[in-house]
Amino acid sequence: MQPIFGHNAADTPQPIRAEVTGTLPDWLQGTLVRNGPGMFSVGETSYNHWFDGMALLHSFTIKDGEVYYRSKYLSSDTYKNNIKANRIVVSEFGTMAYPDPCKSIFAKVFSYFSNIIPDFTDNCLINIVKYGEDYYATTETNYFHRIDPYTLETLQKADYKEHIAVNLATSHPHYDKDGNTYNMGTSIIERGMPKYVVFKVPPKTTDDADTVLKNMETVCSVPCRSVLSPSYFHSFGMTDNYIVFLEQPFKLDIPRLATAFYRGVNWASCLKFSADESTLIHVIDRKTGKTVSTKFYTDALVVFHHINTYEEADHIVFDVIAYKDNSLYEMFYLENLLQESENFAEKNQLKSPPICQRFVLPLHTNEASAVGENLVKLQTTTATAVKEKEGSLYCKPEEICQGVELPRYNYEYNGKKYRYFYAARVEWKPFPTKIGKVDTETKQILEWAEENCWPAEPVFVPSPNAVEEDDGIILSSIISTDPQKQPFLLILDAKTFKEIARASINASLHLDLHGLFIPQHAPL
Repeated sequence: MQPIFGHNAADTPQPIRAEVTGTLPDWLQGTLVRNGPGMFSVGETSYNHWFDGMALLHSFTIKDGEVYYRSKYLSSDTYKNNIKANRIVVSEFGTMAYPDPCKSIFAKVFSYFSNIIPDFTDNCLINIVKYGEDYYATTETNYFHRIDPYTLETLQKADYKEHIAVNLATSHPHYDKDGNTYNMGTSIIERGMPKYVVFKVPPKTTDDADTVLKNMETVCSVPCRSVLSPSYFHSFGMTDNYIVFLEQPFKLDIPRLATAFYRGVNWASCLKFSADESTLIHVIDRKTGKTVSTKFYTDALVVFHHINTYEEADHIVFDVIAYKDNSLYEMFYLENLLQESENFAEKNQLKSPPICQRFVLPLHTNEASAVGENLVKLQTTTATAVKEKEGSLYCKPEEICQGVELPRYNYEYNGKKYRYFYAARVEWKPFPTKIGKVDTETKQILEWAEENCWPAEPVFVPSPNAVEEDDGIILSSIISTDPQKQPFLLILDAKTFKEIARASINASLHLDLHGLFIPQHAPL
C-alpha cells in the first residue's frame, strides 16, 4: 500500500502541465483550488491527528483544453515558526506543543492565567472562502489568510476578532446573489453567556481588501444553551428567508479548554458528546435577526456537513450528513490511520456510519393541533415534526441514504428545492473509495470507482446556460495506493456520471479536504 496518510508532501510552486486523456469541454475554463493537510512532521516531531497537518494549497488550472497543476504550503505564522524551529512549536487541535521544551511549571501556570481562551493556530487547512472578490484559506479558528488563488501565494493574515466578536468560525459560508457572504462563529470572549453569531461580509466595493472585512456586520446572535459548553458546528443552512443552525450535544468544554495547556492535553480532548441530550434546531429569520419561537429538536447527533436547505409550502426542508456519535474524529488520529496495510481496513471501521437525513420543519403551527400530531403536511417526505407540547416539536428525519460525506451540489440551487448532490462514498471506512451522485427523490446513487483510487470531494461546475440541475461536470482530484499510478484530476459528466477526461500529473498529491472552482483565470 502506497503511503497516503502521515507523510510530508513536496510542494510544486511552478505549474506542471498534466497529461490529458479524453476530451475536456471547450467551455471549461478556470481554476480548481483545493486545501488540506500536507506536512505531518517537522524535524523529529510529528502531529497526532490528520487534521493537524500544515496547510497545503493546490490547484488545477484548466485553459484551452490543457491542465496545469501546482501546490504551495500556506505561509502562515504556524508554518514559519515550525520551520524556523525545526520542530512543532504551535499547538493544533489534536497536538499540544510547547514553544520551549524546558518550559517550567511556573511558566505553564502563567500561560494558563494569561490565556483563558488560547491564541489558536493560524494553520488554515480546511477550505477556500470568498469574501468580496478576494479568496482566503480558512480553518475553524479566528484566523484566516488571503491568498492569490492562481499563484497560491499567501498575501495577508486576517483575524475575525478585529472585526467581529468571534473566537471560532466555520469554513463553510453561504453566498447570496448580491455578493454577500454569510458565516457563523462562536463568541466566547465577551462576559456572560457565550453565543453563536451569524455575520455578513458585503461585496467588494474598493481595491482595498481590508475594507471588505471592516464592513463585516452581525446579522444576529443566539445564546448558547450551556454557559460553559457551546456546541461544536462545522456548517449551517441558509434559504432566502432563514438561517438553520443545529446546536448539537457535541460540545466544547470551556473550563477544560482554558486549562488544556496547563494540563498538557490537546484541545480535541475538550470536546465531549452527550448522547442523552437532544439536538436543538434553531431557525433564524434573516430579515429580523430573530429566532423563530417554535422549539424544534431531535435526537442526539453529530453533524459536520449540511447539504442544502430550502422552503416549500410553508415548511423548511434541510438535508445533513449525520452521525450517532463523534467517532469519526477519533478515526483520523494518525496512530489509527497508519496501521499495517493488511490490518487497516479491518481496524478502521466507523462505529457510526454517515447517514444523509432530511428534516422538515413546519413554519406555522396551529395552536389547535393535538399533542402527538405530526404537523408536517408535505406529501413527498416521511420526515415528521410531532407536537410534544405547545411551541415544541420533536423532529424525526427521513433517511435518504448511507455512506456519503463531503457533499456538494449545484450552488445555483442553494436555498431552492433541489434533487441531486454529489459526495464521496465512505461507507464504514473513514476514507473515500468512490464518488456518488445521489438522487434525493428516487434515493438511487450513481457511482464512479477505480481500483486503488481515493477521490477527494467532488465539485460541481454548471454548463453555460444550463437548464437542468445536473447539466454540468464533476471535478475531483484522485490519489492512488498503487505506486505505479499517477494522481489525476477526474472530469465526469454530471448527468451520466461517466468519465469524459482525466489529467494525470507527475507530482506528489495529498488527499485534501475542501475547495472551490473559480471560472476563468489569470494567465499562468
